[in-house]
Amino acid sequence: MNRFICLVFIMLPLFLLLSQESHLPKDFAPTEKQKMDSYLTNLVISSDVITDPPSFEIRAMAEWEEIQCITIAWEGFEPILTEIVRNSIDQCKVIIACSDPVDVEMYLENNQVETSNIEYLDISTNSIWMRDYGQNTIYKDDVDSLFLVDWIYNRPRPDDDIFPEYLAEHLNLALYQNSVSPYRLISTGGNFMSDGFGTAFSSNLILEENDGNGPYNSLNYPNHSVEQIDEIINSFMGIDTYIKMPVLPYDGIHHIDMHMKLLDEETLLVSEYPEGMSDGPQIEANLDYILSNFTTKWGTPFNVIRIPSPPSTSGAYPGYQPELGNSTDGYYRTYTNSLFVNKTVLVPFYREEYDTIAQRIYEEALPGYNIVGIDCDNSGNNIISQGGAIHCITHSVGVNDPLLISYKKIEDVCPTEPYVALQALVKHRSGINQVFFNYRYPNDLEFTSISMQDQGNDIWEIVMTFDESEEIEYYVNAVANNGKEQSRPMTASQGGFNSFVYSFDECDDTIECLSELDPDCDYFDIWDPVCGCNGITYSNAGEAACNNIFDYSNGPCDTSSMIDIDLNELTLIKVVDLMGRDIQNYQRGQVLFFIFNNGIVEKRFIN
Repeated sequence: MNRFICLVFIMLPLFLLLSQESHLPKDFAPTEKQKMDSYLTNLVISSDVITDPPSFEIRAMAEWEEIQCITIAWEGFEPILTEIVRNSIDQCKVIIACSDPVDVEMYLENNQVETSNIEYLDISTNSIWMRDYGQNTIYKDDVDSLFLVDWIYNRPRPDDDIFPEYLAEHLNLALYQNSVSPYRLISTGGNFMSDGFGTAFSSNLILEENDGNGPYNSLNYPNHSVEQIDEIINSFMGIDTYIKMPVLPYDGIHHIDMHMKLLDEETLLVSEYPEGMSDGPQIEANLDYILSNFTTKWGTPFNVIRIPSPPSTSGAYPGYQPELGNSTDGYYRTYTNSLFVNKTVLVPFYREEYDTIAQRIYEEALPGYNIVGIDCDNSGNNIISQGGAIHCITHSVGVNDPLLISYKKIEDVCPTEPYVALQALVKHRSGINQVFFNYRYPNDLEFTSISMQDQGNDIWEIVMTFDESEEIEYYVNAVANNGKEQSRPMTASQGGFNSFVYSFDECDDTIECLSELDPDCDYFDIWDPVCGCNGITYSNAGEAACNNIFDYSNGPCDTSSMIDIDLNELTLIKVVDLMGRDIQNYQRGQVLFFIFNNGIVEKRFIN
């Protein structure tokens, strides 16, 4: 490649220095900070890459989507890499960057790893940290053509930084690169997390490394404002909402994958520390910032699952804790640094007493997935001491023919609301032939499959009534016009189903929650945003489903009569749900209060 040929001559001293260092850490090696200016100055751009933004609508892939391959670099820590390969080859292709493919293949075969689904890139790399310098997947028009995007690596490691170019050539894919002004951008894959629908998360490291002098007062870092960074990320990654948070004080890498992971477009897996300890306070502040200011693509709050981060064997967490008698910090052990490989999830493990808890949390959060723990803290193979784990040393490439399915999972339902609605976004480049909602009750062996209705604009919908049940399992599957099929969850064939409760017990739970607002709330009382539970009481679920308008302009809680009024003459102030919370996106089956000026409140059942 042209860029490689130029680099051989321009960067030869740097190559020689790096070749003398083995197992480079995720952070800077001792001599690397001084090399950044020279590295950024002498960066030569290949004619094979595209340096202008895409001229079409794009979408950055989420990690849980279907992938065609994972990529790794054979740079030490062979036992960990071997287990990654062993547990991935039945899910997708594995591409290994290595300088001696014959030796690598022999090593894997000697360790009883099937190698037929492995491909080798006979190239040099500087380090194992594939996530940070590797490729990023984007799609044209959500599900059409596949492209790769490459940022400038934040380490002076030219063999690493050029890897996406070799991979793009190997896979015959076009590569966009943020290497030319005004789009120059330093970023790392470990500090980027996409929901697959235009929202992404990073720490403020993305700001520090693109402010003109970087974290180390260098001279040649890209110089962008926050707004300019947002625009670049939008232009090359299709990100409309870029959430950035303060870095954690004891995570020296400042990568978001060390403490947070998106399990799907609605669910955040977040590390947890004992109260007030280590990075716990900043993680809690960052999480509160997310929940207070942002929502999922469906306009709902993120579901948050907490997973404890383990301490060192001495009991130390990251950050010196003299009250524990610790003389040194603990390593930054993390369970969020995991990897989706289609229907398998690879999770870093450390010690059994903590690993079993992490395994259970993953299995409950991702039913049907094969959760595989890989020891990252073993003597002589302790990669976590280098500042990273499984996610840090792997990357992935999406499939060429994705069938995209997304829906807001059904919440537990009280039968006073007779309908359950599900709306799904379903897209494929050939178009969609059919979409099915599949459900079963606890004693059913087979699923009942109901066709969903095409509402246009890639939205499919179904409105159902159910018998009362403690749990109903369900999933959505679709068939594209070209015959491709896909389910969501992807693991439906392996028992990975969503579920919800459709029971009067759930009504009791709701009323118990509302009773915190009004202790006199009775069973069929509807929470009224003006009067609490003292507004109107209904004797049965059917009566509660009526449309009623009440006039509160004559005083608080005056519900003595229905009124006849033209709502078109009033100004709608806001819409709230049964608990008085502001709401913008609502579905069939919900009871909502529409609050107008002049004290008018309309209670509507959405049918």
